[in-house]
Amino acid sequence: MNEDFVIAFSTFPDAEIARKIAHELVENAIVACANIVPSVKSIYFWKEKVETSAEVLTIFKMTAAGYSEFESRLRKLHPYDVPEIVRLNIAGGNPDYLRWVSESCGRESSRA
Repeated sequence: MNEDFVIAFSTFPDAEIARKIAHELVENAIVACANIVPSVKSIYFWKEKVETSAEVLTIFKMTAAGYSEFESRLRKLHPYDVPEIVRLNIAGGNPDYLRWVSESCGRESSRA
């Protein structure tokens, strides 16, 4: 059962953008939940130099079946040229919580 669920990580330039995108993805039943971690320091190589940025990390929980739609939608909504979108398969977890993830992603969205 657990291979049916995934977690995805993405970073955003600020909390408002992360909140807006997370809200849309939850509202449209693409993800069950998004946790916004308000402050991370990212150090990365970009355009031939090492950069340091303050970012916001968001952790998304969803079904594996909905991951493709999630990634496609996040790519369209994300402000970065190359957004971080990293998928991890869930190897175990509380069955009641995973059932809730499945039900939340399977519900009709509040938008048509």
